[in-house]
Amino acid sequence: MKKIVSFFGDRSDLMVGLNERAATYAASLGLEYRWAPQLPFHEDDVVAELLNADAGIIDVEPYGEPIFSRIRGGAKLLVRYGVGYDKVDLAAASAAGIAIARTTAANASAVAEMALTLILTCRRRIKMSMSRTQSGVWAKDIGNEMLHTTVGIIGYGNIGRRLKKLLTGFECEILVYDPYLSAEAAEAEGVEPVPLEDLFRRADAVSIHVPYSPETHHLVGARELALMKPTAVIVNTARGNIIDEDALYEALRGGKIAGAGLDVFAAEPLPADSPLLTLDNAVLTPHNSSQTVESLWNIYKVAIDICADFFAGKDSPHILNPDYRR
Repeated sequence: MKKIVSFFGDRSDLMVGLNERAATYAASLGLEYRWAPQLPFHEDDVVAELLNADAGIIDVEPYGEPIFSRIRGGAKLLVRYGVGYDKVDLAAASAAGIAIARTTAANASAVAEMALTLILTCRRRIKMSMSRTQSGVWAKDIGNEMLHTTVGIIGYGNIGRRLKKLLTGFECEILVYDPYLSAEAAEAEGVEPVPLEDLFRRADAVSIHVPYSPETHHLVGARELALMKPTAVIVNTARGNIIDEDALYEALRGGKIAGAGLDVFAAEPLPADSPLLTLDNAVLTPHNSSQTVESLWNIYKVAIDICADFFAGKDSPHILNPDYRR
């Protein structure tokens, strides 16, 4: 029987229940499932577990040559819990003969819902209203509605498409910046593909859904923020370094844009001395856009399905480094 070890999650009642369900589901596919949560992360413990397993479900910690070189003869597949894989050295994994996969689309609904929530929270100035009310000040903050607004989506993959569907009821005009989106696909989706500069000029709200890479590092900087309307807001549920946080802070502090909703940051956890924490028009959450009961289970299920297909010798679109076989 093939063995899977999962390192994701804490020992809360919710995660215990999800992992018990995962073990039952894995068993139904003829797989043995073990949960070995790593909070905090201990590389030696992870290596020991992977040497005694056929596959591992990993979290956001860095996985590179120091780990891959030590687990030769052990796990042949690592499944990234979530979508981002910028901390996994694919070349080093391939050199060690280890396949890397991710649970693409499993958390799309949860992240898209969070993006919409942050957009609405910023546009309706909810953070400021709550803060004043809870401090005993009865003062009404006047925000803006979403109906008939223009929303710019940067990156039109599974999450971007889901966000577009959620916005349907608001009758928004949807602008998309995605170099990989064909004109035919954009027309079929009912969105308008535009250059990045045009998106920032026209949008009332911008939502980021691209992976982090050298090409997307500080994709949004002072120049792009300066193009935005003073009433516009920007939301990031992808990766922190896609936005230049120093430039964003200055734009927010100076009132050049109305607000920002950030679920991801250049450094996580967000440092206690981050200037972003001083801003009333910044809504900050702790990288939890995918953290719903439904999404967590869906990610577990997809991860286990990926393992089952891998062991059965099936090709999978979830594999990120198909050259691992060399």
